[in-house]
Amino acid sequence: MTAVRVVVLEGDQTGQELLLEALRVLDPAVTGLPLEFERYDLSLAHRRRTRNAVVREAAEALRRHRFGLKAATITPEGPDDVGSPNALLREWIDATVILRTGRRIPGTRPVTGVVAPVAVVRMAVGDAYNAREWRAVEDGEEVAYRTTRITRRHCRAVAEFAFRHARSLSAKVFGGPKYTVSPTYEGMLKEEMDAAAQRHPDVPYDPQLIDAVFALLLQASGEGLVIPALNRDGDVLSDFVLQLFGSIASAESLVLSVDDHLRPQVVLANIANPMAMILAGAARLAYLPEARAAAVSRALYEATFEAVQAGVRTLDLGGDATTTEFTDEVIRRLRLKLDVWRSLGRV
Repeated sequence: MTAVRVVVLEGDQTGQELLLEALRVLDPAVTGLPLEFERYDLSLAHRRRTRNAVVREAAEALRRHRFGLKAATITPEGPDDVGSPNALLREWIDATVILRTGRRIPGTRPVTGVVAPVAVVRMAVGDAYNAREWRAVEDGEEVAYRTTRITRRHCRAVAEFAFRHARSLSAKVFGGPKYTVSPTYEGMLKEEMDAAAQRHPDVPYDPQLIDAVFALLLQASGEGLVIPALNRDGDVLSDFVLQLFGSIASAESLVLSVDDHLRPQVVLANIANPMAMILAGAARLAYLPEARAAAVSRALYEATFEAVQAGVRTLDLGGDATTTEFTDEVIRRLRLKLDVWRSLGRV
């Protein structure tokens, strides 16, 4: 078996603690997958010492090895400080899509009737982020300006990824930008969504303006949805979607770059809280070239939700289990599940 190298981006404080637990779950002794881990210290102190050189090294490693796992990191506020490693990594790996998925958590009451997963496919760069901003005085009044930018390539990647992901989930592509108000700027994404719908006639497509999306999600009927969005819209929308499921504990998040054929090239899982860290790892496993990885990914999803259903819950889910206790239970269930599946020839 050829080993798959996973780039591990270490972080700060609780984020680092969660990362270590996630690595326990992904240990080859647990999953049976030939994973090797290459570590980079992205703590604030080390980023300051290296003036972000370590972030550049990590980005190069991600481009080389394709798969990564990142802990939460501190972003300092000062304009002359090292800034956000997330923004730098997205730029340097040529990130295209941020995929955040909300899922029904056993025993947690959702806000609406959502049952099936709802995924937000967010443009990873451009738009309101890293926009040029300035202020001026006109006729005695202070005025603020901002120049934003998106590209046809990124719009096409978001739209195409959304339709391919919807097919994999048996879901509907839903929503879109405010193209009626901004036909030139936001209309570019809508054009690519319509074009992708023509390429994928088997995938249900229901375009809606972004403001209508928020309203209609509160009337959710329970079907699976995939929502393509611009960077700023997707940032706001993904937090809203996760709360619809009653908790952000299942907030699995992936950052992806794609090649000229819109196939994922770099897959970086971000870790936010105890359950999300495991689900993000499970989501990333599904992209590995190893033949058994998809089955192990599914087993990890099932083991995680079964642990929650059995009452092993961390504080963010109304329980009293520590992160280590929760991880121990997931690992126990994952080992048992994989043993059974091996006997059945499923892995």
